[in-house]
Amino acid sequence: MGDSNPASVRFECSQPILRVEDMAASLRFYVDQLGFKNAPWGTDEFTSVNRDGAGIYLCRGGQGKGQAWIWVGVEDVERLQEEYKARGVAIRMPPTNYPWALEMQIQDPDGNVIRFGSEPK
Repeated sequence: MGDSNPASVRFECSQPILRVEDMAASLRFYVDQLGFKNAPWGTDEFTSVNRDGAGIYLCRGGQGKGQAWIWVGVEDVERLQEEYKARGVAIRMPPTNYPWALEMQIQDPDGNVIRFGSEPK
């Protein structure tokens, strides 16, 4: 009798979609303050901001209710905190050690919370 389980499908990536109300303000925050790059195909309605292997879609006025929470893994959250402090980013929660990660939180102009984490200490 043959195997009844189909071959697993490989998942390639995950990119959250965050609802934003003012795309220009959101791009100033994600690009100028957080160091992401805006996709060349982006519009005032929908775009993707990316930094290294992390990507976040931004959708103006749709795709959810806003104030979402997302988690982004980074190499060193303490170095990222220093980078963001130098750029004037308000840190919602400074690096805090948990069993799963050393994690900090920031909040975008629409109330979405981004949890950045690296290996726990």
